[in-house]
Amino acid sequence: MIAAQFIFQPGTYDDEFYALDKAIEDAAAELPGFLGTDKWYSKDGTRTNSIYYFESMADLTKLGRFTEHRDAKGKVSRWYEGYQVVVTEVIASYGDGNIPHIAGNTRS
Repeated sequence: MIAAQFIFQPGTYDDEFYALDKAIEDAAAELPGFLGTDKWYSKDGTRTNSIYYFESMADLTKLGRFTEHRDAKGKVSRWYEGYQVVVTEVIASYGDGNIPHIAGNTRS
């Protein structure tokens, strides 16, 4: 499983941002291999971490090929004060079972 984290500090959003954001979310949801998302906020509320989960790196790569995604990447400085992308392989996920999660309770 692959987790792609999009960590960002929001700036000012406009109508084009919301349209592209929705198109990207819809495109991701339609991809085979897309498992779901998590969203976290920093304690002070200034940063957001949107985490997209995919079955494989090949599945994640498909998201980057969408026209809307490429368009948004070219305009990122209009809407964000800064961003960082972190792509990781999920090798284990476990807990007491009381908090359901996309990654489930699995160990490799």
